[in-house]
Amino acid sequence: MVHSSKSILLTTLNARYTHSSIGLRYLFTNMGELQDSTAIREFTINDNIPDIAEKLLSETPAIIGIGVYIWNAEQCMELVKLIKQVSADTIIVLGGPEVSHSPVRLNFDAADYIVQGEGDTAFYNLSKAVLGGLPPTQRMIQATMADLEQITLPYDYYSDEDVANRYIYIEASRGCPFLCEFCLSSIDKKVRNIDTAVLLDAMQKLWDRGVRSFKFIDRTFNLNVKIASLLLDFFLAKEPPYFVHFEVIPDHFPDALKERIKRFPAASLQLEIGIQTLNMEVADRIHRNLKMEKIKENIRFLEQETSAHMHLDLIVGLPGESLASFGESLNKLYAMSASEIQIGILKKLSGTSLHRHDAAFSMVYSDKPPYDILKNSNLSFNDIQQMKRLARFWNLYYNSGNFKDGVALLWPAGDVFEQFHAFSLWVYTETQSTWKISLERLAQLLFNYLTTELDYDKQDTAEILIHDIMKLGGRKMPNFLKPFAHGKPELKQVGATGHNKRQVRHL
Repeated sequence: MVHSSKSILLTTLNARYTHSSIGLRYLFTNMGELQDSTAIREFTINDNIPDIAEKLLSETPAIIGIGVYIWNAEQCMELVKLIKQVSADTIIVLGGPEVSHSPVRLNFDAADYIVQGEGDTAFYNLSKAVLGGLPPTQRMIQATMADLEQITLPYDYYSDEDVANRYIYIEASRGCPFLCEFCLSSIDKKVRNIDTAVLLDAMQKLWDRGVRSFKFIDRTFNLNVKIASLLLDFFLAKEPPYFVHFEVIPDHFPDALKERIKRFPAASLQLEIGIQTLNMEVADRIHRNLKMEKIKENIRFLEQETSAHMHLDLIVGLPGESLASFGESLNKLYAMSASEIQIGILKKLSGTSLHRHDAAFSMVYSDKPPYDILKNSNLSFNDIQQMKRLARFWNLYYNSGNFKDGVALLWPAGDVFEQFHAFSLWVYTETQSTWKISLERLAQLLFNYLTTELDYDKQDTAEILIHDIMKLGGRKMPNFLKPFAHGKPELKQVGATGHNKRQVRHL
């Protein structure tokens, strides 16, 4: 694609092509009289860094603004160094969460300026000063908190290509009132809401352009019931299909929200629910407020009375949490819900207060993004490595939905963590990898483990796996299962396989 040259380029490296940067669009929208001289150029972390530099410099920009995030920090560091090596006069301005908090843990010394904080208008002011021949003397620019009533919203600058091919990100608020120590959102303790009427108008324009997938980035979507209700009403008034993603707190679903959530049709509403731990002592230690009975009540409601798809999050490595404690949280969460359970590894982000536990719990983290925990006083390096692999295999076998019935055979006695941990150790000894494992290979591994290690009947097990795999049309039956297929595969009765009612309901 050939572009006309612009004096200011806004760029970042997204995790994948289907992602789009709402941050760049906020900057572009608020460039005032400089907007005509400004353009957005997005890439991905898999793109070749010299190719990115070449494309950016081909437009001979005076200023390049780069959004730096945990997923692209190392690539951005390389890009900055390369650009300054071959085009020293090009001014490079960095912004984004990965450079907004001390310590900045990668070497960005080659950058001319770093804007720390919300850059919605700070980048415009800096660019105007630089182009006007009055550049600031300080390299680190501390941006004042954006006035959400004054800045312009960015949604008109999602292109037709974005609408057709990328996720469209929306925000209704900034900040979070909670103090969870692992999260950057806890720094901004006051929640600031964007004018709901203005936002609804922007959403309607996106809808009219054909957008049917909306991903809200608010940390606490359901905190303000009135605003949340208005946004839910926007979608409930529309004709399906559409898809909406919200991140919600698990203990705040008053009746007004429950009534609306119940009305969403299947496959239209996704809720990401941060649980992180169900160990009250660990939760208190990191300032995470758990209202356990409310959490159970609300998950039960979402599970049994709505069609909402849930992602429930747990974290490995929190200070003071052992493998046994994490396992208890996983088992409890599994008992509460049949939804996806995302298992993440604790990360130490600059700007959070997590460091206060370093000495007491011998917390050791990687010094490279994403700054994962390496070990602590409860978990060895080997434990963490095993849990990273467990998380990956959990995604492949459980969260993928490809083995709904087969995977439940791993835990007939009910201890999900213990049995899946054992399975994940066995799988890794067989594969020595957690990546690029085909669906057929995954099925073969599960079949072998169930029939050799757990002594399940081969015919019964094969029929269950055939049902799992072939329930999606267009798939080819794995070759190793073909000898067990007799006409149209049927799932065996519960009593023949060792399932119990809880396992079948869960599946």
